[in-house]
Amino acid sequence: MVRYIGKRLLNYLVLLYVAVSLTFLLAATQLNPRALWAVRQPPVDPAIVEAQLRQYNLSDQVPLLERYWVWLTGVLHGDWGYSPTGVNVAEQISTRMWVSLRLLLIGTIAGIVIGVAAGAWTATRQYKVSDRTITALSLLIISTPAFVIGHVTQISATWFNNVTGTRIFEFIGETGTVGDYPGAELVDRLQHLFLPTLVLIVIGAASMSRIQRNLMLDSLGADYVRTARAKGLPQRKAVMKHALRTALIPTGTYVAFSVATMFVGATYTERIFNFPGIGQYGVDTITNRDVNGVVAVTAFAGVCVLAGAVLSDIMVAILDPRVRLA
Repeated sequence: MVRYIGKRLLNYLVLLYVAVSLTFLLAATQLNPRALWAVRQPPVDPAIVEAQLRQYNLSDQVPLLERYWVWLTGVLHGDWGYSPTGVNVAEQISTRMWVSLRLLLIGTIAGIVIGVAAGAWTATRQYKVSDRTITALSLLIISTPAFVIGHVTQISATWFNNVTGTRIFEFIGETGTVGDYPGAELVDRLQHLFLPTLVLIVIGAASMSRIQRNLMLDSLGADYVRTARAKGLPQRKAVMKHALRTALIPTGTYVAFSVATMFVGATYTERIFNFPGIGQYGVDTITNRDVNGVVAVTAFAGVCVLAGAVLSDIMVAILDPRVRLA
């Protein structure tokens, strides 16, 4: 088992290196940080621009392979470089990572748990009113873009605040105006977390319920479940012990990747609610022609996918005895 995971991990590391290297080469040739100074008024001396770009290993007048070697040497020593304006990329990643974690942890996990439970339950009630109702709601949510759901929640929260004359819902940024009472800072953060977390839970649960329902239906129709029922096993035990466990095997793979990639999986939500997380930073790096920032976000996302792949292999091995025997 350990040897198998080790081989898979080595393969993932090679793929990660190739993907990040290609990202650097593509970003270094296409983003053109020099264009940031072309629109400055008054114009900046080209010699100053060139000196700053060379300082941060961003000058297009330096051979591409030379820039790549300087970047790779720095990464091996833990230095991910600087943006064209001199912002340390590694510090941005480390700061925004925890912002994304605070925003996404509860929403992602709760969405998965609720979605799996709802999908498994509706599968056992196929074509009944409850199944059709939840299916319709799930399809409606899945068909609605995330930014639309986010704006609808903001409009609803604003309407509620205006009607009640209170400020129960706060949703712009991580924090706002902190009151002068015990625990005010905690309450303020929870207020700002509530709506974006609710959006993530709703979207995640809707998507997960559809996946789990289909998997559960396949398991309920399998021969081994019908045989167990024919031998007198109660339906509850047949569902929980045989059907659900089998249906959770592919779900485990999906969940592993969802948890691992949650840092970069809510860009729209972070933009709408103005949370300075990894997803929003990734968009900003492209807009600001930040070569090193784009590569760092890609590498961070790649590490998340790598962790998800390894976690997926482990979860499948735990849920499926055939993998352990193999």
